[in-house]
Amino acid sequence: MADGKQMVIPRTAEWLMHSRVEGRKYRIMVSMPSEPPPPSGYPVFYVLDANSVFGTMAETARLQGSCPHNTGVFPAVIVGIGYDTGELFPAERYYDYTLATSQDYRYRPDGTPLPKQGGAAAFLQFIEEELKPEIGAKYAIDQGKQTLFGHSLGGLFALYTLFTRPAAFACYIAGSPSFHWNKTLIGEAEEMFINRLQQEALNVKVLLGAGELELNHISQNSKNAQRLAERLSMYASSGITASFQEFDGEGHVTVLPALISRALQFAFHP
Repeated sequence: MADGKQMVIPRTAEWLMHSRVEGRKYRIMVSMPSEPPPPSGYPVFYVLDANSVFGTMAETARLQGSCPHNTGVFPAVIVGIGYDTGELFPAERYYDYTLATSQDYRYRPDGTPLPKQGGAAAFLQFIEEELKPEIGAKYAIDQGKQTLFGHSLGGLFALYTLFTRPAAFACYIAGSPSFHWNKTLIGEAEEMFINRLQQEALNVKVLLGAGELELNHISQNSKNAQRLAERLSMYASSGITASFQEFDGEGHVTVLPALISRALQFAFHP
């Protein structure tokens, strides 16, 4: 590295948490606003795949939150959930974000086995029973304004959380969600969620998004995301606000900055 002082993102902190659920270790990253909290506390965004997207989310939130009169985005706490490694997409995410071992995706194209899968339930338990209480004890948080952001496999986990524990968050962002990974299980979870919507109001917001260049991908995730948004929109009377956005000229990875910007605005003003 060239001579000079190393740069850091202002008003951020990180620490390691060892989950009591399965003994897994997580790298928790937090970005705090410089503005004082409102009486009800700060809105909070829980961000998956933090090793790769925390910096982008934190800086985008800091910039947009500095001029809410122009952006409609208010100062918020960003909580990244990552792993104790320098890798952008660590193998551990395959376990935490998937519902079960995929029968169709057990091996890479070169024939080597994919990492262990199927830990979504335990990961959600960690978030709800360990991480959220710790964040609430450390920072002034508005418990009624919590958002979950996930992309790709993280988007699959966001939908799993929505379908199985909808009250966990007020807003869900599922970018390019990997429906194909656990297609049958996520379909069954959606069906149970729809049945629940027919009986009670849940009052949650859901943004699904994908890049234009993902439209013809073999996974069909973009089309599936759009169709899910259409299905959920049918239950507006049950408190569901659902929207799909396609981002022109973007692919599976390049969509992230645009999705992050839209996610912040959607959480405050869908």
